[in-house]
Amino acid sequence: MDKKPSKGEYLDILLRSPKTIFSVKDVALLWAEEREQKVSSRLNKYAKAGKLFRLRRGFYAKDKDYDRFELATRIYTPSYVSFETVLTRSGINFQKYDSIFVASYITREIDIEGQKISFIRMKDYVLSNISGIDHEKGIAVATKERAFLDRIYVSKDYHFDNLNALDWNKVFEVLPIYHNKKMEKRVNDYFKFYKSSNV
Repeated sequence: MDKKPSKGEYLDILLRSPKTIFSVKDVALLWAEEREQKVSSRLNKYAKAGKLFRLRRGFYAKDKDYDRFELATRIYTPSYVSFETVLTRSGINFQKYDSIFVASYITREIDIEGQKISFIRMKDYVLSNISGIDHEKGIAVATKERAFLDRIYVSKDYHFDNLNALDWNKVFEVLPIYHNKKMEKRVNDYFKFYKSSNV
């Protein structure tokens, strides 16, 4: 949008967007407003009036029914949902976790509205490689093979409950992005274990 919205259009533009989460920067672009301070104060007014929902400093949702994965990947970018969140969803791990696990450039744990989000630091060249990452509704989520490899990359000894759920061709396709010989050896050990338990 090149021209600024008229007074009544500001909120409509946000509500019509397919996104459920907005940062002040997002909204500044949508509203063609260069002054982020102005955007911030307008968003605060909407939140106070109950028209938007403030999640944390600089982040707002249309309502309480926002997408938690969308929130988790918007706080620190670039980032994507991975690790136990994906491993549990795809039946590789059986233990349920309350946290959303996210690959990021930073290690941090935060809590928003009772939702814990665990950010796990990855090297830049891994983080920026899109091999084995799907975009579900515009949200970056690791495939089960990428999540499996991410976990091995950051943890030396790790127990996976069900290696049968993996497509091993895809595992070996994604593996080179980590540039890590020790990790390659560990992946091969998991593969040998998987093969021996399926004889």
